[in-house]
Amino acid sequence: MRTRFVALVGAIVMLASTLGLNADVKTQQKTQLKLEGMLGTMAGMFGGKAAKEGIVSTIALKGSRRMMTNDTSAELVDLDAEKVYRLDLRGKTYTVKTFEEMRAEFEKNMAKSRSEAAKGNDKADGKSPEMEFDVDIKKTGERKTVGGAACEQVIMTLTMHEKGKTVDEAGGMIITSDMWMAPTNPALQESLAFEMKYLRKLYGDQAAASGKDLMQAMAMYPGMKNAMERLQTEGRKMDGTPMLTTVTVAGAGAPGESDSKAGRERGGIGGLAGMLGRKKKAEQPAEGAAGGKGRATILTTVSEVLSIESTVAAGDVDIPAGFKQK
Repeated sequence: MRTRFVALVGAIVMLASTLGLNADVKTQQKTQLKLEGMLGTMAGMFGGKAAKEGIVSTIALKGSRRMMTNDTSAELVDLDAEKVYRLDLRGKTYTVKTFEEMRAEFEKNMAKSRSEAAKGNDKADGKSPEMEFDVDIKKTGERKTVGGAACEQVIMTLTMHEKGKTVDEAGGMIITSDMWMAPTNPALQESLAFEMKYLRKLYGDQAAASGKDLMQAMAMYPGMKNAMERLQTEGRKMDGTPMLTTVTVAGAGAPGESDSKAGRERGGIGGLAGMLGRKKKAEQPAEGAAGGKGRATILTTVSEVLSIESTVAAGDVDIPAGFKQK
């Protein structure tokens, strides 16, 4: 169940906050993840500076190569060679995988996800409810400056719940993406083409349209396909480039089963939300996270573009001298 939940959250976060980058573009982006409840406490204790302050990444793209670097690691994607290099900056070593090897791993994980979904339905004696997804996108009219760019606020909400019932009646998940959109940046728009080409070469045309995390989530939650189609349709109405995005994932347990076995077996989201957000939930008033009764925030991610440059040196997308392959 936890694997299904992570795949779903990953898919939504990817749709809501990922910025792809392309030829001759270098950016800095800060990303911070905050977990609530027991997992949040553990992350705070063992996650170090990255957990408390976030991770700043530099992303350089030149031609068919993209290097993404943070304090301890880096990833180089070479579309022409169809290889991905992962670098350990402290140990000065790297590993390499071909697209073919990565496709094989992905197909294996997809098969495992389908198997887990089927087992979950079997344990529920075929009574696992059909889920449906609602999508809402609103321009609030609020404006502010982010990274030197004039932005307007757009809030996108995706709600997952049992078909025929509301979230508060049967439990579910509410994912809210609060985006500050700047006027369209040609460099970042161009760079999105790089990401699409990467996904297409790696996983095929379907992945280019939806992303690998989304494909995995669709394998486990078939009803998500309709929601994503609507999300893409509504998303086309949004003009501009997201400079600051806050994604909040909240869970709502059905009355009386937020942390019960029944709640976990009835589709899992409500039960898992109760388990992960129990401490936070107890600290909140009745009108909890995401504005509803009995709701608890599970995690929050914040992604901010700090800078954009148009000059990229050849060395920015090369494995540094002295690094050895493992």
